[in-house]
Amino acid sequence: MIQLDELSIARAGRTIINGLSTNLQAGAIHVVLGPNGTGKTTLLRALMGDLPLAGGRITQRQQSLAGGRHSRRVLQAWREDFAYMPQDCSTEVSLSVLEVVVLGNLGQIGLRLDDALLQRAMEKLGQVGIAHLAGQAIGALSGGQRQMVFFAQVLMREPKVMLLDEPVSALDLRHQVALLDRVQHETRARNLVTVVVLHDLNLACQYADNLLVLVDGKLAASGHPGEIITAELIKATYGVTVDILRDRQNRPVVQPLSGQAWADA
Repeated sequence: MIQLDELSIARAGRTIINGLSTNLQAGAIHVVLGPNGTGKTTLLRALMGDLPLAGGRITQRQQSLAGGRHSRRVLQAWREDFAYMPQDCSTEVSLSVLEVVVLGNLGQIGLRLDDALLQRAMEKLGQVGIAHLAGQAIGALSGGQRQMVFFAQVLMREPKVMLLDEPVSALDLRHQVALLDRVQHETRARNLVTVVVLHDLNLACQYADNLLVLVDGKLAASGHPGEIITAELIKATYGVTVDILRDRQNRPVVQPLSGQAWADA
């Protein structure tokens, strides 16, 4: 479990996250929702230890990060349990897909790559359905293919905490489902704390065990999608009128009503 106590983060003199408190349970997918610029990526980077805290505390497995800056040694120890997939998967490096995935095991790489490490990297590529791309240059792939490669790199780290920032933004529907199915499988099988930023409300409702809805850097709502997703919450969060339907498994389906932008003009 990761515990957030009155977490506050400021950048360039502006408060981005303000007094956020919640518990992120292991074995569950926690999906972060909210409008653009509300602090979703900032939250993930703070969990990773990439941003100093203006206030509050993050606690994970008897380790804590509090306000101020921390030494490289403290941050290195903190990050051992984490794997982070950023929103931007573009890269200028001249590496093969297999080499990029192997880098997920950076702490264990020596001067020579052994066969076992390469085999494990191939297995991770196979798990996300792109083993056939192993020998291709990462820079030659489409944006969606690169997302799958960097997700395989996350799996290669075998973390206790997965932080995924819009991991399906460049994927078609089939590959969105494939990646999120794998996220769900890994989270359950390995009892991970998984935090995912998504913009697709319906994918969030399908895969989240817990939603964190951020508005202006504050936690506006949290809980299971079936319990908290209402037309009123979506209107308050996004300024959009929607109908809330139910699928065959009784999960919420968010259906926006067309013509609103022109109606408000």
